[in-house]
Amino acid sequence: MEWSDEALVLSVRPHGETAAVVELLTRDHGRHLAYVHGGRSRHNRPVLQIGNHVDATWKARLADQLGHATLALRRGYAAECLSDRFALAGLAALCAMARLLPEREPQANLFETALFVAGFLGEPDVWPALYVRWELGLLKELGFGLDLAACTVTGSPDDLTHVSPKTGRAVSRDAAAPYADRLLPLPAFLHPGKRAPVTRADMAAGLRLTGHFLESRILVPQDRPVPEARIRLLDLIDRA
Repeated sequence: MEWSDEALVLSVRPHGETAAVVELLTRDHGRHLAYVHGGRSRHNRPVLQIGNHVDATWKARLADQLGHATLALRRGYAAECLSDRFALAGLAALCAMARLLPEREPQANLFETALFVAGFLGEPDVWPALYVRWELGLLKELGFGLDLAACTVTGSPDDLTHVSPKTGRAVSRDAAAPYADRLLPLPAFLHPGKRAPVTRADMAAGLRLTGHFLESRILVPQDRPVPEARIRLLDLIDRA
């Protein structure tokens, strides 16, 4: 078995004295683990950095084996973000959350969107909103997509301000008024078909919105904690 694909490096762990096991999000082969000979060498260390965009060639005798991979760097997002802790936190959070995807299921749309987010990490007023939208896509791929098109009470698409934490459906301002303290704020930049400036408060609200459903629908049922990288990202936005 052999394939070649482009990928994002999600995680790297040492194996033995010189090798590494790398976790990749590939365009056409989904989330994949692979053994990299010499993964801890001076030559490979700059390539095997979390968030890097690489070309991967994977080989194994049987399809269900771990397999061996060789990687070549396309773009070193990790190095580009090294002096910007906000961007670095965003890149780390994206890679940590992508690890929730099932193994070896193609995720071309999420892969493309992840690259799109990574490409804007140098623009702090832009990428956090893109990242929140990526997490919405992640929820959808995992079977827990939110319905933000219309109010769950009135059916109207207008003046949507909140989301039900139980159903994941939008609620309009008037319908939400009696229960606003029990609902999740819906930031304006997530209103379907509308353009709105993105404030830091909106970014934080967006992360809390997607975070609630990622935690309650996926992480808690699997007895998994919220990744530290994502906690750090929200903390940086709150303190900005």
